[in-house]
Amino acid sequence: MLPFGIGRSYGDSCLNENGELLLTRALDRFISFDPETGELVCESGVLLADILRLFVAQGWFLPATPGTRYITLGGAIANDVHGKNHHYAGTLGAHIQRFEILRSDGSRRVCSREENAPLFAATVGGLGLTGLITWAALRLRRVANPWMDAETIRFPNLDGFFEVCAESDRDYEHTVAWIDCSGRGKHLGRGLFMRGNHAPASATPGHYRSREVTFPVVPPVSLVNSLSLRAFNTLYYHKQFAMRTRGLQHYEPFFYPLDGLLEWSRMYGPQGFYQYQCAIPMAAGREATTQLLDEIGRSGLGSFLAVLKLFGTQTSPGLLSFPLHGITLALDFPNRGEKLHRLFERLDALVAEAGGRL
Repeated sequence: MLPFGIGRSYGDSCLNENGELLLTRALDRFISFDPETGELVCESGVLLADILRLFVAQGWFLPATPGTRYITLGGAIANDVHGKNHHYAGTLGAHIQRFEILRSDGSRRVCSREENAPLFAATVGGLGLTGLITWAALRLRRVANPWMDAETIRFPNLDGFFEVCAESDRDYEHTVAWIDCSGRGKHLGRGLFMRGNHAPASATPGHYRSREVTFPVVPPVSLVNSLSLRAFNTLYYHKQFAMRTRGLQHYEPFFYPLDGLLEWSRMYGPQGFYQYQCAIPMAAGREATTQLLDEIGRSGLGSFLAVLKLFGTQTSPGLLSFPLHGITLALDFPNRGEKLHRLFERLDALVAEAGGRL
């Protein structure tokens, strides 16, 4: 048996061929909340979106969040998700106080850093293999309002990325960069660096209306190809005329831009897509990232969802957690079959040589 939340995990980690799936969405109750400490206790099938919908208006926010709010809390713990503020707050698992797991022998065990600690470490990032998380206690963080004081900086190449990182990570809680992975030569690694902090109480920009549309159908072929990738990357890089733009932005488009286009993965067609994400230790980060981007650029198999950011020094609580102190690169590739698999073999070799993780 394997727990299944909302099915948003990439690959087959939330599937169980020839086995049973335990559907957890009915575990959707809020159990308790302490307004003094921010500790929320709820069942594992509660969506991150449910937590935000209830608590942002009361002045609380998730301590760490991935790029979608449409995942269950249990799934977020099982993947030990990270967000734009890893250098500041670590993974979500660092903010989990305790949880209960239902084991295959029928026993229920409350796990924390003090109680059943080895089982706690094996469950955070353990992909559901230690048992079913029934409920969890999560400590939220205080915010003054739903707004972000956000800035976007255009940088010309990979050296520019590291320069902006050096000036950002100390003063900005949330940092991430989109990069044009089709850039070559002096433009290798160019992109847009987004950084922001939760806005102060004095920020009153007005009303925000959430907008979501759904990509309607799966086209017969992928809409993501070499021509559309190059055009998109060029237009997106030049979408702002100024080198720097700053303003107040609602948390939804800041943290969850892809949630505005539901079922966006349909654009990749019936063959689907792969996400490739690696983490490179800091000592080898600049050289290895240059090699990875150069290899991707030469292959012609680029991505318009290419994300680059720094992981901080915090040690993740899970035995199998992904982050390490260094640089992480994530890209989505249309499924091109064997040609793409050969590219992955070359990228894997570069990551392994640098002592990185996949």
